[in-house]
Amino acid sequence: MSVGVAVSGGADSLLALCLLQEQGYEPEAVHASFAGAADGEARLQEELAGICARRGIPLHCIQMEEEFDRRVIRPFVQAYARGLTPNPCSWCNQRIKFDALVREVRSLGLDMIATGHYARVEQDCPDPPGLYRGTDSGKDQSYFLALVDKRALAASLFPLSAWTKARVREELSRRGLRPVSGEESQEICFIPHNDYREFLAAQDTHLPGPGEVVDSSGRVLGRHQGVHGYTLGQRRGLGIAHSEPLYVLDKDAEANRLIVGPRRELQADSCRVRLDNALVGVSSWPEQVLVQTNYRQGADPARILLEDGWLDVRFDRPRLPATPGQIAAFYSRDGRVLGGGEIMSGARRKSGQGLQ
Repeated sequence: MSVGVAVSGGADSLLALCLLQEQGYEPEAVHASFAGAADGEARLQEELAGICARRGIPLHCIQMEEEFDRRVIRPFVQAYARGLTPNPCSWCNQRIKFDALVREVRSLGLDMIATGHYARVEQDCPDPPGLYRGTDSGKDQSYFLALVDKRALAASLFPLSAWTKARVREELSRRGLRPVSGEESQEICFIPHNDYREFLAAQDTHLPGPGEVVDSSGRVLGRHQGVHGYTLGQRRGLGIAHSEPLYVLDKDAEANRLIVGPRRELQADSCRVRLDNALVGVSSWPEQVLVQTNYRQGADPARILLEDGWLDVRFDRPRLPATPGQIAAFYSRDGRVLGGGEIMSGARRKSGQGLQ
């Protein structure tokens, strides 16, 4: 079976390419360039070409910077202008890697697409395909795949589903290979020096200016420099003298206000999610699901109510507020992704209020 393997030059995609070849597939490497003529891209493609030539694997280099800008970068900037905190990695998977790139792979006459994601797809399950967490809990990337639709998943292979990151490095070295793209990054790939504030300031987009910083009762405590520069739960950089540490509790983009308060107020009972992708019919979801609202946080038990395409999520216990603009991924107890969507609002728990 012919497979187009998305290769970035990192360890994960390179080993995925090797494993599929060794397993008897007919892989062809597909490298999507999102950076155009940026420094290092030509060298990266040259080194990838050398690796593929030595293994007898065809390499296709595809320019996708315009589509990446239109479908990932521009929406990212516009979301921040609306006071949201977007998740571009999830968008990239949904709109680029498992949409635009899949179309390119099919235009090459290839049957499947494979990537180096740490996640698992099962075709032999109820209501296939089933997307599950990867074995390496520290590297599991199913959260970032929660917006990918079933048609794309049905034509996808994840060769590293049962692998750990440590073993990937060992096996790549054993094959005499090393990553071409250098050290992996946990940050946003198109943000220079990981400074998103500087990146946003350089864009041709109107961003909200300074405004009031208030407490939960509406009392003005100071001024902020633009709500886009703050994230929920942030403590440092508020510039407000107070009797106890203050945290960002919420952002009121319409009034251009930043709402802050002590840590005891930094908890939530619920959130509201737009259901963008149901991998399992909602009527088949268990009564209690696990909800992950941030890649760095674990999944929490909750109950949900679907109404007109919106999910009202009621957590079993108070937790940190979900951040509007981020992605909520819904899981069953066995690690299956039930669906995903964008968080539209996170409800803060009033002081002294119990769960109903």
